[in-house]
Amino acid sequence: MTTISTPSGSLDRSGGDGLQAVLLDMDGTLVDTENFWWQAEVTLFAELGHQLTEADRTHVVGGPMSRVLDYLIATTGVTLSPAELTVLINQRFVDLLAGGVPLMPGAERLLNTLNAHGIPAALVSASHRHIIEIVLQSLGAHHFAFTVAGDEVPRTKPHPDPYLYAAARLGAEPGRCVVVEDAPTGVLAAEAAGCPVIVVPSVAAIEPGPGRTVLASLEQLDLDLLHAVVAAHV
Repeated sequence: MTTISTPSGSLDRSGGDGLQAVLLDMDGTLVDTENFWWQAEVTLFAELGHQLTEADRTHVVGGPMSRVLDYLIATTGVTLSPAELTVLINQRFVDLLAGGVPLMPGAERLLNTLNAHGIPAALVSASHRHIIEIVLQSLGAHHFAFTVAGDEVPRTKPHPDPYLYAAARLGAEPGRCVVVEDAPTGVLAAEAAGCPVIVVPSVAAIEPGPGRTVLASLEQLDLDLLHAVVAAHV
């Protein structure tokens, strides 16, 4: 797990109800890579004789790879093993990343704002470590206290483990860590961890709900909103 020092004194340990940290998903939230994943899956399965549709896309968005492959194998009947498919899809995805990774609108501003105000941020992704390291070349590792990869926790999203781990590593209370997500699996993980969630849906529609704020873009996300969702949650 990649680690960068957390800004000194930045974590609010006062025992109050304030914001302590922001935990951010990667694919589809900070970087526009969901289309890359989908393109990798569509082209591979087309070569294997199976046409994936937009209906399939809503089932695979947000990973993790194990869940995606369980669905695709059951749907298409492809005879390759999950391990074989993982290698093939990941290689196609890496090839697509070669030209750089586009950031989502508002992502750079949000990360710079968190850094400027000394608010710890952790990147919590279902993607594997080698994928995260490639994306960080465009996203900037310096923005994060540390990063958590899907292949570094016993259970990844939609289980709460990655977000519980990130909060514990920061010494923070989950209810005072805002999670920023784009996909249903990530929202389920964050809510199961007891974190307030801000959602900017990328592919699958997500409705507002208790402890869940839905935005059209990260450009709508500012410090006032981060503090407000924590105050409403605790």
